Amino acid sequence: MSDRATDAATATFVAHRNLLFTVAYEMLGSAADAEDVLQETWLRWVDVDLGRVRDERSYLVRITTRQALNRLRTLRRRKEAYVGSWLPEPLLTAPDVAEDVELAESVSMALMFVLETLSPTERAVFVLRDAFDVSYDEIAAAVGRSPAAVRQIAHRARQHVSARRPREVVAPGEIRAALESFRRAVETGDLQALLDVLAPEVVLVADGGGMRQAVPRPVVGADKVARMILGGLRKVPGRLTAAATVLNGSPALVVHLDGELDGVMAVQVGTAGIADIYYVRNPEKLTRVGSETRLARR
Repeated sequence: MSDRATDAATATFVAHRNLLFTVAYEMLGSAADAEDVLQETWLRWVDVDLGRVRDERSYLVRITTRQALNRLRTLRRRKEAYVGSWLPEPLLTAPDVAEDVELAESVSMALMFVLETLSPTERAVFVLRDAFDVSYDEIAAAVGRSPAAVRQIAHRARQHVSARRPREVVAPGEIRAALESFRRAVETGDLQALLDVLAPEVVLVADGGGMRQAVPRPVVGADKVARMILGGLRKVPGRLTAAATVLNGSPALVVHLDGELDGVMAVQVGTAGIADIYYVRNPEKLTRVGSETRLARR
């Protein structure tokens, strides 16, 4: 490829990089693996004769999807041997992402957790169609199925996700107030205050990856969740601090013990209070959050 062609390929790739990363991340639930997929996409993209490409964005999404599908099948085998619950690698996102309701929803920890229950092809079809409104014909080319089959897969995946992702509209001010009450209760160890902000059927999912202590399976119910959180934190020596942030487009807390990152808690707020808590403690999934948090503190 000539220098001019390489420059053109680079400019196009950079222009669509954020989109491609988000596609890969939503399919894989791992920022590190998404970055690897982007590298593989780039290596294939620079070998493409751009003169024959009618829609560069579509072509890049197709390459990314195929590479992500290959990696997703490998990840599924890894997850089968995973210790305890598996949660996506969290991403710190700018506040303006939370204001973009569709984008925030597409990368939310709640949705990403549900997407883990789909097959690789179902997940790819759902992400491309529902999150990015890619045409059925384009998706068919990316996943190697007919457009008719893709429509059926999309319908099945959408039903599956909807059944496991109840939606409640809560005002942003109420969400911020619930998170602040949750933060204070966690920092002070106030059991009653924590119970007051939790929905009766709140669900706690924690991911320690076998490297840090975490509940092996989801815990359901306000009393059990509150005692589990406060009891677990009391067992860890050190001064606990929690800072509000935006994680995967949703409200969350970054938890430190004696100044060291312990984990992140993403929450889903419903009309009855905090309905879901996703606590990521696996240090391998906190590298990105840790580095960005340290930079923000400087």
